[in-house]
Amino acid sequence: MSTHKSAQAYHNNRVGPVMRAGDLAQAVIEAAKIDNPDKEIFVEDKRAYIRIHAEQEMILRQATIEEELGRPFRMNDLEVDLSSFAGQIESGDDSVRFYFTKTI
Repeated sequence: MSTHKSAQAYHNNRVGPVMRAGDLAQAVIEAAKIDNPDKEIFVEDKRAYIRIHAEQEMILRQATIEEELGRPFRMNDLEVDLSSFAGQIESGDDSVRFYFTKTI
């Protein structure tokens, strides 16, 4: 496998939300860093949207997003600014998990 293809395969294991740019996206970036301390969080700012991803798994907790926003927040309100996401998603009342069950 060439170096370019290896690098592309690595990129395909990244999971996380694609958010509309704004206050919530900034709070999610910070929450991702706090809630996933053992992970490198990648942020791609495309002006209209922001791709936030990590290798293999990312967890976002309601309490952390609320703390970063400085106001109450319901997890299902994430859907309003969630343009897309990479990986599989598992949502609960107080957290959301982006993940892959298989790796490339």
